[in-house]
Amino acid sequence: MTPAVLGLVLFASVAHALWNIAAKSVSGKGYAFVLAYHGLSAILLAPIAIWLLVSGTHAFSLGLLGAAALSAVFHIAYSVSLQSGYDHAPLGVVYPTARGVGPIITIIIAVLFLGERPTAPETIGAFIVLAGIAVVTVHPRRVGGGRTTNGGYGMSRGHGMSSHGVGRGLAWGALIGTFIASYTLWDDFSVNHITDSPLLYFALSEICVATIMAVGIVTIPGGAGRRADFTSILAGHKRALLTVAILSPLAYLLVLYAMQQAPVSLVAPVRETSIIVGTLLAWWFFGEKNIGMKLTGAVVVVAGIGLIALG
Repeated sequence: MTPAVLGLVLFASVAHALWNIAAKSVSGKGYAFVLAYHGLSAILLAPIAIWLLVSGTHAFSLGLLGAAALSAVFHIAYSVSLQSGYDHAPLGVVYPTARGVGPIITIIIAVLFLGERPTAPETIGAFIVLAGIAVVTVHPRRVGGGRTTNGGYGMSRGHGMSSHGVGRGLAWGALIGTFIASYTLWDDFSVNHITDSPLLYFALSEICVATIMAVGIVTIPGGAGRRADFTSILAGHKRALLTVAILSPLAYLLVLYAMQQAPVSLVAPVRETSIIVGTLLAWWFFGEKNIGMKLTGAVVVVAGIGLIALG
């Protein structure tokens, strides 16, 4: 991986952690918020996609549209489960678990279905990632009243960092990590075999996300409540909405370009340096305590994915 590509991925990891902090600040309105920020991203990217097509720089095809639509399905599943996970468990557990599990699942899929054989460092790195996740999610002994010595976001919401809270965080993180692996593998294939324009591909994917979710908010049971949430988000969460709508596509576009220049087995692990940033921001913004243990675990995770990359 060249220094330029490494710089792209590291910058993307910082942007990714920042938009996750903004997303964490909007609770209880998961579907509506995901629709709102993907919709705004689609509005911002649509003129660029139109220009690329009209100018003849890149050609449109049904294959490209189909690839973007499948990517949209994976990203919807990821985004909705991410918001739900943040509603039910501490960011300091959900975020590092999701970002650590994703690369491991990617390796498993590559071995089982793509015929890849991980080297010894990659295998060791996978186990180190799991160990790091365990360290991040270790919580101190509970004290009276159901409180814990680590406090944090979970306690401020009333469920504390109990074993149930950690268990929920692990479960949500594992689910989110599965979707991360899904869209990572598919998008890597798409930008290397279906289109040479990550910008056009991602713009079409965002338009598909917004379209599918807009239809869903009308047709899925409970749509009236989600539409009320959507209106509330537009009125009361403008800063978070704008932050996620800009930083989320920026972070992932940089990753897509990096995937064209370096193997996904390198890009996917390196982008998980966002775990370090996310852990620090969870401590800073949401008061999640036990920062020493969390940061130690985050460093272990990064060391593990570093071995995966070097392997």
